[in-house]
Amino acid sequence: MRRLAETPQDVPAVFAERFNSGDPEALAEIYEDGAVFVAEPGSPLTGREAYDANTAFMALGLPITVRPRQVYSAGDLALLIVDWVIEGTGPDGAPVHIEGTATDVARRGPDGRWRYAIDNVFGVRATAG
Repeated sequence: MRRLAETPQDVPAVFAERFNSGDPEALAEIYEDGAVFVAEPGSPLTGREAYDANTAFMALGLPITVRPRQVYSAGDLALLIVDWVIEGTGPDGAPVHIEGTATDVARRGPDGRWRYAIDNVFGVRATAG
């Protein structure tokens, strides 16, 4: 069984583990049912669209590095501010550098594990090149 976040502080590390595994199904398990994934500012996605957008990031075949900046929790909700970078050489041989500061909301589920309710990957700023 794959690890799920036991505390709000664990959520970014579990995300990175799942993302870096290259397994979209493993990544999908860290989102609660009905979660919102914001792949680009102003475009919230749910369900299959969210899954496909996350899979597209994974298809770059490059690892993500995450650095939590702030984590605040109140009961079963948590706000996470997380700096992240995807960098390396893409499948086409071109350099890839994508970074952002996510503003995410995680919720503790009935099983006591934390999952994303909202994953706003470019919540604060974004650069690509």
